[in-house]
Formats: sequence, C-alpha cells, structure tokens
Amino acid sequence: MDKLKKVLSGQDGNDDLNVLQAANEASTLGWGTRVKGFVACFVAGVLCSVLGTCLLWVPRSGLTLFAVFYSLGNISSLLSTMFLMGPLKQLKKMCDKTRALATGIMITCLVLTFCAAFWWKNKGLALLFCILQFLAFTWYSLSYIPFARDAIIKLFSACFK
Repeated sequence: MDKLKKVLSGQDGNDDLNVLQAANEASTLGWGTRVKGFVACFVAGVLCSVLGTCLLWVPRSGLTLFAVFYSLGNISSLLSTMFLMGPLKQLKKMCDKTRALATGIMITCLVLTFCAAFWWKNKGLALLFCILQFLAFTWYSLSYIPFARDAIIKLFSACFK
C-alpha cells in the first residue's frame, strides 16, 4: 500500500537508488572477509592472465585461448576491487570523469576481444584488443595513484622531445 501511495504521489523516482543501497547494505562484509575476497579474486585474475599467456603458444587455438583467459583475468582483477570498496562505490568511481574514458575503452576492448576471438575468428584483432585492454587497464589503475598519470605524461613528453 505504501508503494502505491509513493507511485501516486510521484515519489517513486528514488526507488532504484534505494534498491541499490539496500543491496549494498545487505551485502556488507567484515574488513577481513573483504580483504580475503579481494586477494582471492585478484590472484585468480593474475593466474588467468598468466595461464592465457602460457596458452598463447598452443598450436591452432592458442591465440583464442590467450584472449579469453587474459580477458577473464582482467575482469576478475577489476571485480576484486569491489570487495574493498563495495560494488556501488566501485561503479561510481569507475564513472568518475577522471576514469570514465579509460573505463569505457577497457570495457569496449573486453567485449571486442571476445567478439574477435569467437564471432569474427580474427586472431590479429584479438591480440590488438588484448594490448588495448592492457593499456586501458593500466591507465585506469594509474588514476587511483595521485599524480601518477601526470608523471607518466611528463616522462613520455620528455622522452619524445
């Protein structure tokens, strides 16, 4: 009945936010559990990436296996940080103006890697998108370190003068 009153009075706009906040509050974990989840997810991501690199030299399907495992490793590593700050806060930080471009490129390259590996069956594109994934994920990660991006830009500008 309260839901009907909210809808009829036009106060239903914040319902999506309340659902997200309720889901975030319901999934609160202790700090020790968060750290364990982060470490487990991050280690799984690194292992997938290393396994993908090892599978690169498998005849015929090696590059496809590399693209898949490398992408799954990146996804797992990205999701690991959600354990530390929570899913809602992580999504908000991913969409900050300093990270939005890197996030968009990274997710686009993840999707395009899977498309190149499975749908288009183009190994060269899969490898290119994996390299772009790496660069976008690195740029995204550097945004969490104060002044790291500025230092990298100054380093490259000094090298290429």
